[in-house]
Amino acid sequence: MPTGSLAGQVALVTGAGRGIGREIAVGLAAEGMAVGLVGRNHPTLVETLKQCVRHGARGVAVTADVTRPGQVREAVRAVERDLGPVDFLVNNAGQVDRDEVPLWETDPTQWWQVVETNLRGPYNLLRSVLPGMVERRRGRVVNLNSGFALRPDGNYTAYATSKGALLQLSDNIADSLAAHHVVVLDISPGAVETGMTAGMPMFKDMKAWGSIPYMVAVTVDAARGRFDALHGRFIHAGRDNLEQLVDLAGEIREADARTLRLRAYGEDDPIG
Repeated sequence: MPTGSLAGQVALVTGAGRGIGREIAVGLAAEGMAVGLVGRNHPTLVETLKQCVRHGARGVAVTADVTRPGQVREAVRAVERDLGPVDFLVNNAGQVDRDEVPLWETDPTQWWQVVETNLRGPYNLLRSVLPGMVERRRGRVVNLNSGFALRPDGNYTAYATSKGALLQLSDNIADSLAAHHVVVLDISPGAVETGMTAGMPMFKDMKAWGSIPYMVAVTVDAARGRFDALHGRFIHAGRDNLEQLVDLAGEIREADARTLRLRAYGEDDPIG
């Protein structure tokens, strides 16, 4: 049941017009957050906004392409002008390879669009939102990531490459953000049914999808600070025992776990 535990805070959610982004935005609104909704399709954003307003939340819908730095800067300005400084950024907007084919058979334009959306998009949002968070010495960021970031996949090279790069980006900024009390997390929802995943050939016979409401609950908990001790780490909402992860956060940091690292081949490996 909603508790209003996030009242007085402001969230910005990209890709908020449909799918997971819409549900996350509505879930945050139900907890009292004001929500800035960013996406390319204004009518779908307005539909999300209507659902958020039903919970008594303030909100604004702003049309922007996350791959365009100028549009992102203006979107962030609009959200902060109407709602206030952003406390919680959710980088949800994403694309996937259109076809399951090896790299040499891909459409170069579409391949790069996937990378731009999944990597440049979050960078543009981070570049616009983080200065305010750093100045205020508070803030949280959730990047919607994927298990594809952790393993090679020859049929989804753009998606897997971009998600791996996004995870590495979070790792690279984690230490500098920690000095300013800003938290960044990469969270994978697992295989949940959305317009994007339903169109992926690998999921055509999928019978047991993961739970979008559970991913919403995990994101709300991230906004509350439940996972702050896992700053800079990867969380798989569809598979992880989250209580255990939180309990082991100290050991995870000490072992430098839940990050992308090149594995040494043995004690004599120079990279070790």
